[in-house]
Amino acid sequence: MSAKLNLDKLDYQIIQEMMENAEISYADLGKKLFVSGGTIHVRIKKLEELNVVKGKKLSVDLKALGYDVIAFIGVYLEKSSLYDTVAKELKKIPQIVRLNYTTGNYSMFAEIVCKDIQELRYVLHDELQKIKGIERTETFISLEESLDRNVVVLSENS
Repeated sequence: MSAKLNLDKLDYQIIQEMMENAEISYADLGKKLFVSGGTIHVRIKKLEELNVVKGKKLSVDLKALGYDVIAFIGVYLEKSSLYDTVAKELKKIPQIVRLNYTTGNYSMFAEIVCKDIQELRYVLHDELQKIKGIERTETFISLEESLDRNVVVLSENS
């Protein structure tokens, strides 16, 4: 994939550094990588155009904002051909923050963030149950998140 994108070692270094600290200025990043801030700007623009970089996100402590429940939901579909239709409906539920089409026991696996158990109950009972094509679900409540990190990206020359 990287050969098609025509990324070099500097591109990968920029990606890695920005994943660790997206607030770093282009000038400071340039100093760190021994290039100009202008070079960093041009490279970031290129990475955005290639859809390698898709915006910059703020990392928020959801617990500090009162979101105390993280759960994972395995979704069994009546037929796998219903994936697109069901995914479209699931995307409408704001508490669902991640959705994957999977192999294994479940057709889909969703991550959900709620303020409390009552909100989780509402999403499971009132929102998910009304979606046509879902045969059943299995819910796993997270007791603790022990790890949250990005992958280390390496150029082919690293």
